[in-house]
Amino acid sequence: MKKVTELLERYLMPIGAKLAANKALNAVRDGIAYAMPLVIVGSLTMLIANGFSIDAFKTWLIDNGSFDWLVKITNGTFGLMGVVAVFGIAYRYAQELKVDGVSSGIIALSGYVISTPTIMAKAGEGFPLTYMGASGLFAAILIALVSTKIFAWFMKKDIRIKMPDGVPPAVANSFAALIPGAVIVLLWGAIYAGLAATPMASIHGILQLVLGGPLSAFGGSLAGAIVVSIITSLFWFIGVHGGNVTGAIMSPIWLGLMAENAKVYSQNADATMPHIVTQPFMDLFVYLGGGGATIGLVAAMVLTAKSKEFKTLAKLITPPGLFNINEPTMFGTPVVLNVYLLIPFIFVPVINAIIAYVTMATGIVHATVGVVIPWTMPPIISGFLATGSHISGAVLQIGLFVLDTLLYIPFFKLVDRQRQMLEGETLADETSEEKAFEGHSVEA
Repeated sequence: MKKVTELLERYLMPIGAKLAANKALNAVRDGIAYAMPLVIVGSLTMLIANGFSIDAFKTWLIDNGSFDWLVKITNGTFGLMGVVAVFGIAYRYAQELKVDGVSSGIIALSGYVISTPTIMAKAGEGFPLTYMGASGLFAAILIALVSTKIFAWFMKKDIRIKMPDGVPPAVANSFAALIPGAVIVLLWGAIYAGLAATPMASIHGILQLVLGGPLSAFGGSLAGAIVVSIITSLFWFIGVHGGNVTGAIMSPIWLGLMAENAKVYSQNADATMPHIVTQPFMDLFVYLGGGGATIGLVAAMVLTAKSKEFKTLAKLITPPGLFNINEPTMFGTPVVLNVYLLIPFIFVPVINAIIAYVTMATGIVHATVGVVIPWTMPPIISGFLATGSHISGAVLQIGLFVLDTLLYIPFFKLVDRQRQMLEGETLADETSEEKAFEGHSVEA
């Protein structure tokens, strides 16, 4: 086990450190996070609009006119994920590159709108909501990163309109962005014109073909969920935030799959969901209690700890653990670089993924319906809401919690026994020192 730890530290830690420090990945992660408040609000209104899967309640909402404005709210929040993400990613990437974030975000947003095909109808011209939401995330990421990189190049080369020192910063920044902004929007306009003459029609179409299909096939599969959970756990084990590393790459995929479920659910709450592996599936069932499904470790500590240190620690980590905040567990136990806990830390989420996938695929448990639940929502409640108010989601979380606890107990006992031995040795040393001190006192 020591050799395994050394190998992970030697080969995986440098990779994790580079990925964690990657400016583009950090910008993607933080930029998409800006959309989460809207997505959560939209998810809740979608859940209400579907009557919490109660037909009588949904009929009542339709009859009194509430259904239409709830759908309007959903489209105006959940349906703007791509728009918010393109601005957020460009803004954060610009900050990473030490240039003006607001100007970069606005220019990238313009490029996104230019690159999105319009719909012509009798009532006029408009944009399809499909590309404004999660389905446009791939384009949002590409356009935001490329636009900001070009913008930063112009700023670093000092190719801009300079204003006198007395001009307010907001005005000066606006004029400074004029030249790079013109180049960037013309670039996206030319790309749109070129793609419009092809079967792909737009950058959205080509990205969906080249990236969306293959990545969604991998990310939406059980194998993909298992591979990502293992990689996440390995990064956590060496002290790198695994969720941040893998999430920056996989979240756009899982959010897109989640949005497709949400679309189906909003049209028919009784329909079979097209995807099982989504962002809520990973957050609420695979990573139950956080990375490594450590809520099971917390429970194992509460139930079986005999050492004084772990008895005290259990009281401290239980409250945050119930809300899926597991950093105190990760670094307090510690789980990081603890070879005794490596096996359950890797394989408990894998087992969770297999059980959750199989039960949802067979219809025993309802699949997640596209409702985004705050990751700090305690288990049972989160499982109930994420599956469209089906009790089966809560029952699955209870079952996984019990199983995870049982799987962690034997491995935790090894760590606890080792800690007891250390406490015993410390106590013996302190007793010897006290006796020696008393002996010197008597002689004096």
